[in-house]
Amino acid sequence: MPRILMTGASGGIGSSLRKLLPPIYPGLLLSDIKPPKDLSPNEKFKAADLSDLAQCEAICEGVDGILHFGGYSVEGSWEDILQANIIGGYNLFEAARKKGVKRVIFASSNHAVGFYPRHHKIGTDVTPRPDGRYGVSKVFGEAVGALYADKHGLKVTCLRIGNFGEMPLDHRRLAIWLKPEDLVQLCRIGLEHPDIHFEIFYGASLNERAWWDNHRAYEFGYRPTGRAEDFWQHAMDEQAKLKPDPVGDYYQGGAFCSIEFDADPSRIIDWSKR
Repeated sequence: MPRILMTGASGGIGSSLRKLLPPIYPGLLLSDIKPPKDLSPNEKFKAADLSDLAQCEAICEGVDGILHFGGYSVEGSWEDILQANIIGGYNLFEAARKKGVKRVIFASSNHAVGFYPRHHKIGTDVTPRPDGRYGVSKVFGEAVGALYADKHGLKVTCLRIGNFGEMPLDHRRLAIWLKPEDLVQLCRIGLEHPDIHFEIFYGASLNERAWWDNHRAYEFGYRPTGRAEDFWQHAMDEQAKLKPDPVGDYYQGGAFCSIEFDADPSRIIDWSKR
């Protein structure tokens, strides 16, 4: 069995995958800057600060594949994003190269393309339109992944994750919801499929309202089981509790687009028609 490293083990996605992945990858090695509070004795954990290349190299030793969910997971200051996501992301790929890791799954985000309007369906080959510094860091990570695939032979899969959880929590998330078990499917494709070189997939379940063309994932065998419409009533009930957001309600990135937005709202541009 391949030895798999998962960064970001203490985060929301990492905490869920810690329960789902061990039956598939028994030698799973967990890492984060601090151990999970509920770490069990049978889980293997190595702490690492991703902004330190030497620490990244230490956790990559003897590893076959990496699930990179580590870093700063929300919008933040430039310094926070720079250290955790940009320097940390580069370090992770460089450490993987130096230690002979064969495959990397990079947790990108829908926020790499958040400034596309909701009415415009997009594929994975569109020009990035990040909706904040966090989104910029994900565009950077995808670019570094492409570089290391083409120049150094790493097999890299970038997952533009929508909203991960047990159910979609509002109207926007009906379009971008990702069931945990479906994320496991995408991870397995990236870690195991023989034809992976460099790919970008959208991390989304079977969502009838989807804004994304995810045909590449399906061509590699992706068959999601989660259906967002099964939770339509719950999502709409929660949506009714939210205040209107003219900017966030127009763009795919939602509230991330509204943060620090100081352009003229009347000049919201539909980039698909330019």
